[in-house]
Amino acid sequence: MTTLIKDLNQGVLYLSLNRPDKFNAFNREMALALQEALAEAHENDAVRAVVLTGEGKAFCSGQDLGEAIDPNGPGLDGILNEHYNPLVRLMRSCMKPIVVVVNGVAAGAGANLALLGDIVLASEHATFIQAFANIGLVPDTGGTWTLPRLVGPGRASAWMMLGDKITAQEAQAAGMIYRVYPAVDLHKAAMQMAQRLAQSPTKAFALSKQALNASVYHGLSDQLELERRLQNEAGASQDFQEGVQAFLEKRRPEFKGK
Repeated sequence: MTTLIKDLNQGVLYLSLNRPDKFNAFNREMALALQEALAEAHENDAVRAVVLTGEGKAFCSGQDLGEAIDPNGPGLDGILNEHYNPLVRLMRSCMKPIVVVVNGVAAGAGANLALLGDIVLASEHATFIQAFANIGLVPDTGGTWTLPRLVGPGRASAWMMLGDKITAQEAQAAGMIYRVYPAVDLHKAAMQMAQRLAQSPTKAFALSKQALNASVYHGLSDQLELERRLQNEAGASQDFQEGVQAFLEKRRPEFKGK
């Protein structure tokens, strides 16, 4: 059985973590499969948006601890260096919008992977757990970078040290995720949002993602200069020309991501 379900339909690449009997805990096979899929999404012009979710009752429960303590396994350093750190970089460097759909528990590395999405949606029953402290580890998968920027250092440090279970409603109220849906509506809402993104000016989304990534390191002056450069690039795109023409002709634009 494949550890990652993939389906490309109408410009949306659907990816679903597929170890439901393990609550989609990451092992090496699944981590490498997701890396490959995200790299393909970045390069493939047919992919206009990505949806990432999990099969069964969980989004992802984090690392498969059996693999982590296996004397013949990759070890913690290998897991970070070869599995999670590349995934973090791919999630943020993939120049296609990524909608993460948290259908159940997201714990440890699973929680922090979810927060790397461009838009994060959750079921009303979903929970987020910074579970690292419960087994004597440090938050990884970019969590110490992402979570403080989303919810502030006070909440981030408390959640990481206490390992509390955060409900989807609390996560939305804290600014950690975008929106919460009833469980029965979640998949449909996510696919509708992804289709909307796929039909939008994805070239501009890619440039916006570059600007958002850089904003963490830039002062205002540097960020203004980057916005100027990226706006010039967007202004030279086919999407911009189509958007303006469609506006003048009072019709719906047909964006191509170019």
